[in-house]
Parts: sequence; C-alpha cells; structure tokens
Amino acid sequence: MHSFITRASARPGLRLCSSAFGRSSRSQSSQPPSGSTEKQAHTPKSPVQAQDNSPKHFDSVLHAGKRFIRFSLIGTVLLGVAIGGVYEGAHIWAEKNGLAPETDQEVKKWQWESDADRWTGDPEQGGTDPGLGFKARHLLRAAWMAYTWGIGHNQAAIGTHNERDSGPLGPAGIKVINPQLQMTGQFLQSAIRLAESASDRLCPHTLPQLFTLHGTILEKLGADYLPEARSEFERAWAGLDGRGLSSARTALKLGDIISRTGPDEQALEWWARALQLINGKFSQNTSNPKELVPQQPPPSPLAQRLLSSTLVSLSAFYAKSGQYRMAESVEEQALSVLRAIPTPQSLSTASPPQALHALFLLQRSSILSIHLAEVQYAQRKFAMSSMQWLTFAAESSERVARALTGLPLTKTQEFHAKNSLPHPLEEQFVA
Repeated sequence: MHSFITRASARPGLRLCSSAFGRSSRSQSSQPPSGSTEKQAHTPKSPVQAQDNSPKHFDSVLHAGKRFIRFSLIGTVLLGVAIGGVYEGAHIWAEKNGLAPETDQEVKKWQWESDADRWTGDPEQGGTDPGLGFKARHLLRAAWMAYTWGIGHNQAAIGTHNERDSGPLGPAGIKVINPQLQMTGQFLQSAIRLAESASDRLCPHTLPQLFTLHGTILEKLGADYLPEARSEFERAWAGLDGRGLSSARTALKLGDIISRTGPDEQALEWWARALQLINGKFSQNTSNPKELVPQQPPPSPLAQRLLSSTLVSLSAFYAKSGQYRMAESVEEQALSVLRAIPTPQSLSTASPPQALHALFLLQRSSILSIHLAEVQYAQRKFAMSSMQWLTFAAESSERVARALTGLPLTKTQEFHAKNSLPHPLEEQFVA
C-alpha cells in the first residue's frame, strides 16, 4: 500500500493537485474570520501610535514656517534693493540731467542761466559740489526734486492764525501753506548744516548759493519767514566778494525784503549797492539811490534786467512812502533808460531767449508806467497823461500775455492815432 501511494504521488498530475491543495489550505488558514476583520477596522489606534505621529506633524509645520520666513526675507531684500535702485536712479538722473550745465549758446548769450536759481556746484560742469559729501549731496538733490517735481499735492493746512506758519487764512483760522516749498526748505536747511561743517572742502561759491536758495524759498513761504530769509541773504552777501552781478542780485533781494520788514533806510542802502554794482562801481559809502540811476543802460542783458527790477522796487518804495516827486523823477529816468535798450525788430524773428528778455523789460516798463500814472494822479496834475500811461501799460501787459501764451499780437490803431505819447519798447514788438 505504501509503495502504491509513493508511485501515485510520483506522477505529474497528482503532484500538481497536491501542491494546489496545499497552497489553498495555507491561504485559508492565514485569513482571519470576517467577523474579526470588521472588528479590527473599527478598533481605534492606541495613544502610543498617536504620540508617534505628532512629531511628524510638528516637523512639517516647522518646515513650512521656515520656508515662509526664508521667502519673506528674500522678498523683503529684493523689494529693498528695488526701492533703493529706484531712489539712487532718480538721484543719478537729477545729477546728470536735471542739474546738467546749460549748453544752449543763445541762452548763455542772454545770460538766463546766470539769472536762474543755481543748484549746481560748478556751472560749467553741472551737478552738485563733490565737497558736500554723500549725505549733503543727496539732500540737495532731494530739495531740487521736491521743488521741481513736487511732492504729490499742492497745499496743506497747518496751524492757526496765531501760529508761525504763513499763508492765506482758511476756515477756522487755519493757514494754507505750500508743502512743496516747506519740504524744499527743510532739505536745504539740512544740506546747509552739513555743508557748513565741511566748508574747507567746498568751492568758494557753494555756500553763498545755498544761502541764496534757502533765502528764496523762505521768502516765498510768507511774511513770517522774511526775517530768516533776510538772514540767509545776508550770509550769502558775506560769502560773496562784493563785486559782480551775483552780488547785485543779492543786494536787490535784501532791499526788497527789508522794505517789507524795515527799517526803510537800510532798504535804500541795499538798493544803492545794487545800482552801484550794476553800473560796475561799488564803494562802501552808499549814496542816494536816485543819483545812481544811469543815463545809459548797461550792455549786459542780466544787468539790464537787474536794473529794471531795482528801479521798479525803488519807484514803489518812494510812492508808498509819500515821496511823490522823488518817485516821479525815478520813474521818468527809468523809462528813459529802458527806452534806450536795443530791442528786436519783431518777436517772431527773435530767438526765444531774446524774445523773453524783451518781454521782461516790457513788463517792467509797464509797471513803471502804472507807478508814474498813479503818482501823477496823486499829485492832482496831468490827469490826461495819467490815463495815457495807464492805457499804454494795459496794452503792453496784454502784449506780454499774448506773446507768452502764443496768441497773435495786435495793436490798437485808434488809440495810438489820438495819442502821441510814446511808450518805451512797445512799438518794436509788434510784428
């Protein structure tokens, strides 16, 4: 029997059946009962297993936090670099382009670059004075950008009528000032403070120019700032050599400011200094400004403009102080001098700098004509002459406005046919 079983198991078919039967038996024995499987599925994990998973969750949160902080720092650095690049780029543009030297020869011929506010350390090279240092140069360029580009809004209400800030009164006594000028003045004040600490490295004209700029801004801020503006112009005068048209311009500014704050005698002294410098002669012993009015105009275009402005200030001072005869004499002399200045045959053929120079003188002559008409009327004489001067002044001012706005120039033929009183400069400007 045993031998039969051995032989049967040796056959291939029987071996396959036996092996299949063995595998099925083992698989059935390894599977748990269905009831036990469902029971295990509903069995909760043990606390030991939950504690084993909690470090993994903490590590993932910590990793995410680290990534957030890392990317935030990278973004902050990139944003700072971008903002710094834009800031420095604006300063580089202002240094190389905004404060570039004047290259128009026609502008130089009529000396408009000398008449403008000077922000540059060297008019020939342009840009700020390298001796100012990094911070002061940035402050000066920031002042230029605030003054030229603005700061985003035009007016701000600050303080009440009892406080120092000047400006037109608004509701509830709040004063409206120009924040653009205020910001410019603050930048200039900080730049001047740094420049004074490094004055030995600066060009000789840098500090006087900064004082002049700051004084001009303070003057525009209002009457409450006039004492500080006067102080700045006096410091600028002390830094100049007392010669040339730059000194004449500073003397004119000081005379105009002191005429508003007093005393009057000092204003006359500064105007006398300005007239002396315009005439090319200066002495410490100032005389009567009326005696310094030249018979012939100076050859320099800048000197001609300074002369006309000084004579307007002198005329207004004498008229306001009740010295009508003195004012009338100054005005007649001034109009005679302005009439002797060569003028272009036509504004249409003149270059823009030349046309602007002629219009400047025409506008100043119009102001002098108004002053002369008012002084004559105040003295109760020459009523018809007063009307003529006022009419001529109105027509001249209209021509200036038309020329500056691009409107065609016209001439009132009927009025000129009835009046033979010539107006200085006017006849040459009509094309």
